[in-house]
Amino acid sequence: MTSAYILEQIANGIILGSMYALIAIGFSMIYGIVRLINFAHGDIVTIGAFAMLASVAALNAPFPLAVIIVLIVGAGVGMLIERIAFRPMRGAPQVTGFIASLAVAIVIENLGIMTLTAQPRNFIVPAWLGTFIPLGPLQVRAIDLTIVVMAIILMAALALFVRFTKIGMAMRATAENYNVARLMGINIDRMIMLAFAIGSALAAFGLEPQPYKASKIVS
Repeated sequence: MTSAYILEQIANGIILGSMYALIAIGFSMIYGIVRLINFAHGDIVTIGAFAMLASVAALNAPFPLAVIIVLIVGAGVGMLIERIAFRPMRGAPQVTGFIASLAVAIVIENLGIMTLTAQPRNFIVPAWLGTFIPLGPLQVRAIDLTIVVMAIILMAALALFVRFTKIGMAMRATAENYNVARLMGINIDRMIMLAFAIGSALAAFGLEPQPYKASKIVS
């Protein structure tokens, strides 16, 4: 095992880890506030992938605009799921919420199979995003480098939002104690919906457009 091979795998790990981190952060945000494992969270990643495909292929949107559309679609789906499936179950035993989230996941998956079919689709990105950028002894695709940079920006923005804004502090108070937060005048329903919106938007963004090796050694 050469040092070049190790360096290549580290780069691939950072790229994949950036996407998984966005999905995990969204998952933990929802769990941190409602104390509920959202089994439908992974399906939102699929919705984000098809939203990107529709934006680029059907709407012919520029890639930056397509990213914004994906974030909006992800947030909208998360808010819809919270309003329809989880809010009516609030206060019920925890197992009820688990069953509801599993039901949502099954509904999304089967709707996708019936409407979009299980046929794989190639995802075509702009040519410049498929070019390789030299980074020392490595060459990294522009799309993967963009994902890492965007993941860092989104995570930093989320950390600043939760830590220093009034809404972020209200979300932390809600996660700490529902009843105390409500007594302080915080709209619990709004904070929970916001957590679903942010978490789902991050999950929708955390996708890999083309599943092949992200980086390679410069020959």
